[in-house]
Amino acid sequence: MKTRITELFGIEHPIMQGGMHFVGFAELAAAVSNAGGLGVITGLTQRTPDDLAKEIARCREMTDKPFGVNLTFLPSVNPPDYPGYVKAIIDGGVKIVETAGNNPQKWLPALKEVGIKVVHKCTSVRHALKAESIGCDAVSVDGFECGGHPGEDDVPNFILLPRAAEELKIPFLASGGMANARSLVAALAMGADGMNMGTRFMATKEAPIHDHVKQAIVAASELDTRLIMRSLRNTERVLINAGVERLLEKEKSLGAAIKFEDIIPEVAGVYPKIMLEGEMDAGAWSCGMVVGLIHDIPTCQDLIDQIMTEARGLIRDRLEGLLAA
Repeated sequence: MKTRITELFGIEHPIMQGGMHFVGFAELAAAVSNAGGLGVITGLTQRTPDDLAKEIARCREMTDKPFGVNLTFLPSVNPPDYPGYVKAIIDGGVKIVETAGNNPQKWLPALKEVGIKVVHKCTSVRHALKAESIGCDAVSVDGFECGGHPGEDDVPNFILLPRAAEELKIPFLASGGMANARSLVAALAMGADGMNMGTRFMATKEAPIHDHVKQAIVAASELDTRLIMRSLRNTERVLINAGVERLLEKEKSLGAAIKFEDIIPEVAGVYPKIMLEGEMDAGAWSCGMVVGLIHDIPTCQDLIDQIMTEARGLIRDRLEGLLAA
């Protein structure tokens, strides 16, 4: 399948793996890339730029296909060594970077100078247009369904994607609620040039996370996510568990008086405990409503092959078949 995204990234299929904290290690990125998609290493999961350099090298040993690195720019009292991470990406020969969080404008010249393609994650059309205006090569448009941070506009993809198609000139990926062939064909129909899957790739054999997490995703329904930190205007969609219930109770009881410090036990440093050790009630972890569409734990190759085979069938048989002769 040929789209503006496959052409831009030099990949076979218009499917990208999103950056995910303590999930996007070299094993998963390489498996997705080897299957014809675009695998992505999560930069800030690596504690230092040197660690990221080693992870990029590890991934390079596992695949000769294109892969990317996610770099999330967040406001912080003690910000990460962003210049160091950018240097590790450039020195590692990575050609695609997924940026997220704050405006990546100050980092674009260094990346573009060496021919790196930049795709920025956005949760609104206005942010996507801003990314286009500063020189991003593509954007990932995240609907309200998505795991992680859906923004504060609450616009689902059935509206957001066609709006993006009306406004944008650069290619864009549909993100949030993407899991299968129907997701891909619908995204293409609404104007996207491919899809970005996060939660779906967590439930694969190569995802280097605890089996408890994978089983929780398979067992969950589309009704099992919750929105946290709304009152702090830092909304995050997560899978319900005991830690999340404790957090929501604090939000309810403290109301407008809540501060980030009040919920630190449920959100700070919980990812290693959950993703690596399988402590499922340790706290909040990003997860999309798409869990309702995830029923198995295939290899990345089998997952992507099935999506592409069924997508062709949907387009040729179902959609073309609906047209009157």
